[in-house]
Amino acid sequence: MSKGLLNTCEELYGTKDLYELFSIDKKASEQEIKKAYYRLSLKTHPDRVPEDDKQTATERFKVLSKLYSVLADKDKRALYDERGIVDDEGENEADTWKLRWQNLFKPLTDEDIDNFMKSYVGSELERTDIKKAYLNGRGCINYMNQTVPFMSCEDEPRVAKIVQELIDAGEVPAYDAFLKEPKAKRDRRHKKYAREAKLASEVKRQRDEESELSSLRKQLAVRNQERKGTFESMIASLEARYGSVNGDDDEEEFVLASSKKSRSSSAKKAKTTTAKTATAAKGTRKSTRTAKS
Repeated sequence: MSKGLLNTCEELYGTKDLYELFSIDKKASEQEIKKAYYRLSLKTHPDRVPEDDKQTATERFKVLSKLYSVLADKDKRALYDERGIVDDEGENEADTWKLRWQNLFKPLTDEDIDNFMKSYVGSELERTDIKKAYLNGRGCINYMNQTVPFMSCEDEPRVAKIVQELIDAGEVPAYDAFLKEPKAKRDRRHKKYAREAKLASEVKRQRDEESELSSLRKQLAVRNQERKGTFESMIASLEARYGSVNGDDDEEEFVLASSKKSRSSSAKKAKTTTAKTATAAKGTRKSTRTAKS
């Protein structure tokens, strides 16, 4: 038995209460827990954070997967509900957080993240997350940027308006760290964000180029295969129309034809030579008789 996982949960998410973390009721069904896990995992997925924050995001994602396994297991959940502890023994390398997520859900795509972002930004869920991050970070905007999904420097004026509404409503205290943030601290955050945005854009461009190149290679391979099939079909058609089915018969017929042609040519030559010889002999005899006379 261990409380280490819950302590890590508090460090990364600001709470040890798993039901509060997943924003579900203690009597939530298995399907409700699964949906809550999927929704929260989209918000914390390592693929949507800058490279500098990827290690922290990966750790948050791993812990989230382990915490989900507690609520998804009947015995572990009962132990947590009764005694407030989790049994995280029995974890092994084969049962990794990535494998567990992939077994539950389809592969995550950029389109999935974009669609979730569109439904999340401006929603009541985002407002709740902003409030939670503001309280846990005691008004630190850097902390809020790291913990509120999809929040960036461009969102700060919009988020500031939401926080001011919460302050005016008495839902949260007025922290100087938020209301009177030093300009130098804000400038450092904005410069870091600009560098990360530029790097992310370059990575996306390279990935798109690689994807386009891979697609082009596939198209070329398909076209080459089609051309090969067309060429082979044309050859087969020509053979069927003009050639013999058996190549050996073609060769034999060619040899026989050549042999006949050669014999015919030799016979003609022999006949011509004989005729010339007879004519010459006749001429010789005639010349001899004339001389005698």
